[in-house]
Amino acid sequence: MTTNADLARDPAQASTPAPLSTRWLTSPWLLLLVVWLAFFWQLGGPPLYDLDEGAFSEATREMLASGNFITPYKDGEPRYDKPVLIYWLQAGAVKALGLNEFALRLPSAVAASLWLLALWVFVRQRLDTATATVAALVMALSLEIGLIGKAAVADAVLNLFIALAFFDVYRYRLARLSGVAAAPLLWRVYLWLGLGFLTKGPVAVFFPLLVSLLFALSMGWREIKLWLGAVFEPRGWLVFVAVAAPWYLAIYLDNGSGFFHSFFLKHNLGRFGGVIHGHDGFPGYYLVMLPLVMLPFSGWLLALILALRRMWADPLERFLLLWFLTVLLFFSFSSTQLPHYLVYGLTPLFILLARYRERLTNRWLAWLPPLAFLLVLLALPLVLGPLAEQSDKVHEIALFEQGRAVLDGFYWLGVLSALLLSISLFAARRMALWQQLVLSGVIQTLVVFGLLVPRVFEVMQAPVKEAAQLARQLDEPTVIYRTSLPSFSVYRQAVTPDRPPEPGDLVFLRIDKLERLRELYPPEQLQTLYQRGAVALLRVDTPPAPGVQPQ
Repeated sequence: MTTNADLARDPAQASTPAPLSTRWLTSPWLLLLVVWLAFFWQLGGPPLYDLDEGAFSEATREMLASGNFITPYKDGEPRYDKPVLIYWLQAGAVKALGLNEFALRLPSAVAASLWLLALWVFVRQRLDTATATVAALVMALSLEIGLIGKAAVADAVLNLFIALAFFDVYRYRLARLSGVAAAPLLWRVYLWLGLGFLTKGPVAVFFPLLVSLLFALSMGWREIKLWLGAVFEPRGWLVFVAVAAPWYLAIYLDNGSGFFHSFFLKHNLGRFGGVIHGHDGFPGYYLVMLPLVMLPFSGWLLALILALRRMWADPLERFLLLWFLTVLLFFSFSSTQLPHYLVYGLTPLFILLARYRERLTNRWLAWLPPLAFLLVLLALPLVLGPLAEQSDKVHEIALFEQGRAVLDGFYWLGVLSALLLSISLFAARRMALWQQLVLSGVIQTLVVFGLLVPRVFEVMQAPVKEAAQLARQLDEPTVIYRTSLPSFSVYRQAVTPDRPPEPGDLVFLRIDKLERLRELYPPEQLQTLYQRGAVALLRVDTPPAPGVQPQ
């Protein structure tokens, strides 16, 4: 759809119709189809993955079971990893739709869709409808965005509020420079900061404030004064406090200072200064991860390098560039490094890719990443056997062997078909390269969420779900032994303590912990009820009385 505003920006559009492929690929109907494909298709299919989805979902389940909507708990212990908003959103969905994967993931899918809508509206206002649609397509079809948009975690919700804050920061700047009333925009910025603070804490405030400061410093004294006036506006902070403070006060009254010590010191400062849960990285970690999370658009991203000087000369593009670079550099110095941290800075890249889409002219640069990714997926069944032979860990061997079984002929045929279709697109000459890559993104999404993810989750998580459902059916005292797989409690629909088992208990554990369990009880006292893949469910039988022969 082309508006009058678009024609005013580019008069040539009024006399030169866009090619059919361009009109089709920038159609809002295609965008709606891609949003469904990226964020809602297969949403409730695969089981919850551990640790993250299982931990968030179990905290939500216990919130609903206990009626305590202030302090999140996981397996009976306070969970201080994240603030409360994601649990509230999941609880609302579960209350309406029941305790299932679709309901638990629905808030992320909705948040990702709203995030995409916010991007589309902003780019349409600042540039044009076609660029807005291309930016939204690139966002929806990027590998990491699809993953977090379908995950029962806080990241899609957080990135929605971060993006809204950045967009309104820039709108506020333009309004002030134009002499237009800007107070409502500023109140809105503080609203998004408050909601982000309720979602994941300081990171939602830190980046908008820092990036806007760096942008103001780069533009001169007039912009610095605007920034100072906005940051030291007490009514804005009143909006922030009104949104965020009530819950932080409530959890202090409900649980004391435990949340503040754990969340702010361990899970914020501690993640930057030390390694949490073994998630360490290396210098250049995010430069390596960036092409992976941006698949299949990694080559397109490299094409932007030649336009850096032009970007810096344009205020909007400078703002976007600083947004991305600040996130990249900040987390590069963090001791704890995870791929999804980079997502906080990807929104501006989607806009810049769409803005400079015609600069992508190198066919090999564009197509090498998506073709290489499909080749890796095609070879995956072949490497699992050697990996199983080289591993000395019993649970890894079980996973590799089960993986070989589920990566069957149908999987191989599907990936091969996707590869051949991609090669045919690569050979096509009538479509622009950016258009080919958008179609490549559709192919990648179908392969990842239609073939790969269901099979990976069948190997890693379906046994956890089946063991939990069996334990729920048996309705006997159950413990987890030296194993962190919180989705077990979600599917069992009960708190499962992690402690040494006692006679009469059901015991859920990863199979590499069996040897330790046998040090506590002799094999004849351990009855295996379920074992598949890397996990097992056993019963510790009561030992026979002295002098009584076991039956």
